[in-house]
Amino acid sequence: MSSTDIFQNETIKEILEHYRVIWALGHASSLMGWDSETYMPKQAYMDRGTASSELSVLSRKLLLDENFLAKLDKAKDMMDDLNEYERGVVRVLDRAVKIYRALPEDLIREMAIAREEARVHWVQARYKSDFNIFKPYLERNINLSRKAAEYLGYEEDRYDALLDLFEEGLTYRKAKSILDQVASQVKPIFEKVYNEELFPSKHTLEDVKYDIEAMKKVNKEVLDLLNYPWERARLDVSAHPFTTGISLDDVRITTRYEGYDFRRTLYSVLHEYGHALYDLQIDPNFKYTPLEGGASLGIHESQSRFWENIIGRSREFTSILKPILDKHLDFTAKYDEEELYKYFNIVRPTFIRVDSDQLTYDFHIILRFRMEHMFINGELTVDDAPETWNNMMEEFLGIRPKKDSEGILQDIHWSIGLMGYFPTYTLGNILSAQISRVLEKELGKISNLILEKRFTDIQEFLKEKIHRYGGMYKPEELIRKATGEGINPSYYIEYLRNKFLSP
Repeated sequence: MSSTDIFQNETIKEILEHYRVIWALGHASSLMGWDSETYMPKQAYMDRGTASSELSVLSRKLLLDENFLAKLDKAKDMMDDLNEYERGVVRVLDRAVKIYRALPEDLIREMAIAREEARVHWVQARYKSDFNIFKPYLERNINLSRKAAEYLGYEEDRYDALLDLFEEGLTYRKAKSILDQVASQVKPIFEKVYNEELFPSKHTLEDVKYDIEAMKKVNKEVLDLLNYPWERARLDVSAHPFTTGISLDDVRITTRYEGYDFRRTLYSVLHEYGHALYDLQIDPNFKYTPLEGGASLGIHESQSRFWENIIGRSREFTSILKPILDKHLDFTAKYDEEELYKYFNIVRPTFIRVDSDQLTYDFHIILRFRMEHMFINGELTVDDAPETWNNMMEEFLGIRPKKDSEGILQDIHWSIGLMGYFPTYTLGNILSAQISRVLEKELGKISNLILEKRFTDIQEFLKEKIHRYGGMYKPEELIRKATGEGINPSYYIEYLRNKFLSP
């Protein structure tokens, strides 16, 4: 089937022809964003910010073109006559139009410039562990996000407008209910595992230094094992691991190498691989159309957390990793599979979110969720932010950061204006377990699939249930289509309970 077969309506064809230019601008912006995080010279951030802002404004103008809007209105009037692909195009574009109509051109330009400036100063602040370097840029981003929320509008809570940008339909009330449920049920599991040392709280491998070039070979071989298509994808290095889907045939992931505790870079790669696989398996007929992206950040995170944790931190995957590690690293041979499994699943409170274990990870998310809500509603100032962060860390996990780099400066998200993103990580955790339950019903136990290296079967399952649809459906609709029910935290709690209390 070709794209001409799935998009047959003449009005839709005209809409998509106009959209190709908007797509091209997004393509350029994505490439520039990737370059900003990887190879761009440090002093180029002002020029990059200006270029990004102008492209954002130009995209807005093209999307709000009167002739284009007239065609979109015409398509909205004939929804009953459109096929599901064409209705998806109209839905995604109508949502984008509402957002761009709400946000003034000057605000879009200012937010793009602010992101570039803040990101560069966040990197510097993190390196020097000095929040004061980043503070004025964070304050600016918060104020801009607050303005954006007011323009976007909301019914109950200003924060709702920002949550909806990343997870369509998500509100503070919904997110808080889900996060509170997870916290209340995961906390006793964590306390039992940690207090009774059912899993180790530390491991000698954490302090072992590794050769970075050798570790790069490990990461490449692991990606080869998972059929990573190097002709369509890349792996690079950045300060904070991320994935950029520049197009359906150009997906780029990054990791970082700190020279010790090799699981950090390994699981960053597995996490980002999950994001990349989603983008790589979207229906190729959606190329250059509004359906090219994923359904939501929560569903995207379900894919990354699935590969990082449910696959990657399993005993079965550890047995597959063992010979790869022994081949390239000169210190893993003396550790058997069980020791490696324990190392990969250390359970203890830790300062750094991306390095935290499965039982404490969601508390990192809850901390950020609460702080964002307070920022956006004017209940927390940037002056008080580091102390609030440290107090919450002590409340949730019983530890207190001693420096800014292991506290409020550890994540890139606030520097690039991503207020409202963090709750999607816990949604992803929940959905990863929910989707796994369906996978096991259809393909058999995941443990057997891993041992038999049936990764292609797993990939095809995810493609059929989630990936191929791109942005066709609202996230809640896609979740129901894939799993037969709405988001249900009980499967995630059951998975954690089974894994950690029955080791």
